Amino acid sequence: MVQPTGIHHIAVMTGDMKRQIEFFSDVLGAPLVAIFDMHGVPGGIHAFLKLDSGCYFSLVQLPQTADTPMTMGVTHAGTGAGNSAPGTMQHLAFYVENEDRLLAMRDRIRTKGVNVIGPLDHGMCKSIYFGGPEHLTLEVACPGMTVAPDRWIDPTVLAKIGISAEEAEAFANPDGYDGADGSVAQPPYDPAKPHLGYPAEAYKTILALSDTALAAMFPHSEPPVLA
Repeated sequence: MVQPTGIHHIAVMTGDMKRQIEFFSDVLGAPLVAIFDMHGVPGGIHAFLKLDSGCYFSLVQLPQTADTPMTMGVTHAGTGAGNSAPGTMQHLAFYVENEDRLLAMRDRIRTKGVNVIGPLDHGMCKSIYFGGPEHLTLEVACPGMTVAPDRWIDPTVLAKIGISAEEAEAFANPDGYDGADGSVAQPPYDPAKPHLGYPAEAYKTILALSDTALAAMFPHSEPPVLA
């Protein structure tokens, strides 16, 4: 069955790229492995810091980002239990293998003068919590007990959000699908479906292009620094 198998990268906006890179490199120990003019975005800068093989923390800075207001409770949650607007990131949790590594990460972060809370035991994981630049709410977690759905899917919570037992069974067992060798055509535009936030007419023009034609218009496969 085809499904996502992990996170390639999480991209966070920043108005101070240097400050964020310094924090994630120095405080968390994530090496900077790429920074370049953002593909297809005039004035944009894109950076990647390596977390593990094939997994990165990414930063994006646009010319107007530093002047965009940050509002706690709207653009940022601010605390582990804080509110923010739908579709925004509530918090970001990084992974380590076990509790020994979790405590080592806590030690590293504290040696940089950054306050850390935890570990707190959530059963399914143990976590430490700390703040990052520009009001990021950050966590590092290690695995706890096995996440068995019959123990961790709470029927009372399903009822609170209007999920029936039949729906929960379907959500816990997605339909199997193995692809069609890339042959499935773009479906017709349906406003009821989720969409990227491009201007409507430009977006529909993009959707009308063949996959091959669109790929040919995006020649960014080579690294920015000549070998």
